[in-house]
Amino acid sequence: MPNITIYHNPDCGTSRNTLGLIRNAGIEPTIVEYLKTPPSREVLVDLIERAGLTVRQALREKGTPFLELGLDDATLTDTQLLDAIQVHPILLNRPFVATPLGVRLCRPSEMVLDILPEPQQAAFTKEDGEVVINERGERLR
Repeated sequence: MPNITIYHNPDCGTSRNTLGLIRNAGIEPTIVEYLKTPPSREVLVDLIERAGLTVRQALREKGTPFLELGLDDATLTDTQLLDAIQVHPILLNRPFVATPLGVRLCRPSEMVLDILPEPQQAAFTKEDGEVVINERGERLR
């Protein structure tokens, strides 16, 4: 079984859909509920770098204290942004998924398909009704 980790928020539909796609490939990942167990600073930096993102690109604005903390200030450094994420893990966008094939911020959820080492085994429909995998396990978009 490949070692796959999802940094998951069970209250997030995109995160739930991503987890569903992982399981639809026959894989049971390690699930880290990052709001309860935030990744260490070192893990966070590694995830962001391996995903090819900047720290700012990994920030979530909606439903977070982003504006209240003044994080829209473009002069803030990566260190300052990482400090804010460590104190307020809700600021980390989700879900991040790490597999042997890479790391992605899976927004939209089907981005996880690019890094899964196993094919989809069945049809998959996202919570909003969008079909992303057909009955033959083939990606539709």
